[in-house]
Amino acid sequence: MLMVIALGGNALLKHGEAVSAEAQRNNVRIAAAQLAKAAAGNDLVIVHGNGPQVGMLALQTSSFPLDVLDAETEGMIGYMIEQEMRNLLPAGRACVSLLSMVEVSASDPAFEHPDKPIGSRYTVAEAAVASQGKGWTMAAQGDKLQRVVPSPKPVRMLEIEPVRWLLEHRCVVICAGGGGIPVVADAQGQHRGVEAVVDKDRSAAMLAAELKADLFVIATDVQGVYLDWGKPSLRLVARATPAALGELAFSAGSMAPKVEAACDFASRTGRRSVIGALSDIEAMIAGNAGTSIDVTATGIEGAVATQPS
Repeated sequence: MLMVIALGGNALLKHGEAVSAEAQRNNVRIAAAQLAKAAAGNDLVIVHGNGPQVGMLALQTSSFPLDVLDAETEGMIGYMIEQEMRNLLPAGRACVSLLSMVEVSASDPAFEHPDKPIGSRYTVAEAAVASQGKGWTMAAQGDKLQRVVPSPKPVRMLEIEPVRWLLEHRCVVICAGGGGIPVVADAQGQHRGVEAVVDKDRSAAMLAAELKADLFVIATDVQGVYLDWGKPSLRLVARATPAALGELAFSAGSMAPKVEAACDFASRTGRRSVIGALSDIEAMIAGNAGTSIDVTATGIEGAVATQPS
């Protein structure tokens, strides 16, 4: 079975955690242990997020544009995942991290309406200091502020053929990290980088559909998709059709892109996608955990009262 797993950047560097190589390495090691289970007997493509990491780099330097920082994080995180996966995979099973450019449209309305949160969360006073002279757009995230950047929709991944070749040779492939390095094409087909961060779930869904994956997994830090988030009537959805789930409203900066990506893959391919906790990866693959988005479901199924772990 061919699976594409989208791994959230917050699974690699958690909110409130010290920004350090040691913390990220420890988190990558935990994630790799789960991903190695998914790789057993399956073909696997891993797409990781980079929200906390690219925000950290942007805070450290103002001399490089976002597309270059996207490339830096793709190399940094990909290296760590690749190394930890190699330590866990059986002898002879290769793992490769591939720098990937993702084409977006220069006319995408996202460039006028930045909404992708990156980096740390700040108090009002901290945000004023962090963003001074940088021209950042800040938005409320809970009771704090966070930088938001344009997140245009992916059109295609330029390295799709190398990914196919690697999969044919039984490699575990890490690609489109951070959603890929965003580029636009001019009238002559020449590409240039742009100031944006492509949502990794959207890129992963596009890649999964293009590769004709059997299963698309979005591994995050919650058990699945919840209805009535933050209310006493909170419920976890076990299974839903893309149409039914797509009619509901979710937070633009967090769950909405995940639901959109999972619904897009299921609708386009007729195959299952699932959103859930990385720690439940084996049960998610088997259909026994997380929220499955499936065209064979009946509306919203199994929305049970529970608390997120």
